[in-house]
Amino acid sequence: ILKAYFQKIGKERILAERIDTGIISPYKGQVQLLRALLRRDAFFKPYRHLLSVNTVDGFQGQERDVILISLVRSNFLHDLRRMNVAITRARMKLILVGNSHTLCRTPFYKLLYGYIKSLDAQ
Repeated sequence: ILKAYFQKIGKERILAERIDTGIISPYKGQVQLLRALLRRDAFFKPYRHLLSVNTVDGFQGQERDVILISLVRSNFLHDLRRMNVAITRARMKLILVGNSHTLCRTPFYKLLYGYIKSLDAQ
């Protein structure tokens, strides 16, 4: 998802504007895996100085231009204070990755999903 987004924006713009990107996962194991995948993928080599991968707690008090949040595990979804910390880190673009069916089982995420869909319709 991040690769497709970077391709859409373009290498020149990302580097010229120094668009810094954070990837947030609530789980340390996922953070370690994502860091390894980014290191191994030659596509991300020019951007590595602009990429940060960390847990929600690791991003507390920080912001990035672009934030991608992994919501692929449901245990994290019930802690709305931590989710608030995560979704408020983005200055320009917030990308949420998860299963909409699973997310919508929780009232907060159902409202968030409805809001996002309404933006899509505009």
